[in-house]
Amino acid sequence: MRYVRVFAPSHLHAGNLDLCGDMGRLYGTVGFTVEGPGITVMVEESENLESNDEHALEALRVLRDKFNVRGARVTVERGYPAYSGLGYVTDLYFAVAEGVSRLYGLDLRPEDVARAARRGMITALGLYASKVGGFIVEGGFRRGLAEVEVPPLVFRGDLPPGWLFVVALPYGPLRGIQEFRRASEPRALAEVREDCGLASRLSRLVLMRMLPAFVEGDLREFGSALTEFNRSLGLAWSRYQGGTYCCPLVERGIEVLLRHAYGAAQSSWGPAFYGITDDEAEAERAASELRELLSSSGGGEVLITRGWNRGVEVVEYG
Repeated sequence: MRYVRVFAPSHLHAGNLDLCGDMGRLYGTVGFTVEGPGITVMVEESENLESNDEHALEALRVLRDKFNVRGARVTVERGYPAYSGLGYVTDLYFAVAEGVSRLYGLDLRPEDVARAARRGMITALGLYASKVGGFIVEGGFRRGLAEVEVPPLVFRGDLPPGWLFVVALPYGPLRGIQEFRRASEPRALAEVREDCGLASRLSRLVLMRMLPAFVEGDLREFGSALTEFNRSLGLAWSRYQGGTYCCPLVERGIEVLLRHAYGAAQSSWGPAFYGITDDEAEAERAASELRELLSSSGGGEVLITRGWNRGVEVVEYG
């Protein structure tokens, strides 16, 4: 039986540029592609659609219905909780599509999969993380064309090998966030329209602070801009998530990170959050403190990982 083993990186949201849309586009996303926790799937030939993961099985159904894939068996060998802020479902869809495409010689483009599955279309960070990796800024979709057109990639840069991402995933708030994502996220995305002055501020933060600092390799300035960008967005979303961050635990975790890292942010709706530093000792100290915090608050995972400057990749073929 032929098989393909595929690795998909994770992605971390910094936030959206424009919740106002008065210039004709909405959202736009800033974020990072990171190696961990990552997803590994094995895709095998089969006459049926089979998987040990409900989201992978749904991805197979999309591929069958839209691209006439006759069948496949997908085994998720490495993963993490869905709807936790790390892009699991979107990244898994692209990993499954890559495996099936290689297995059957279909040459599926990520953009085609995104349109078919309606994944990576409201914010395209997951799409571009799966396609090219690195530090990503995408330009949002034109108003009225949500989930119709793919937001354009407007900036992509290699993440420096010395940058360390301390990523925390608390288990305590996870169920509540998952329920919110399933039940309330569509309404929140449809209803929120903030003062366009905030969109102007956020766009300037990206264009005049984050991007120049990234190009110049100034992590201190970049981290400061990231923290302000993410915190400002948290205030805009506060009536949906109950505060600047999704829960008090994440707020405490951000405080821990800012004692050791140059910048910190909640990823998407959370509960995952992260900090960035280039000091291994400080990264280890932050991770240790966060493990203690999470262990007393329902448990969780903390890892130190690095940027990933390429997309989904086949790691074994047989």
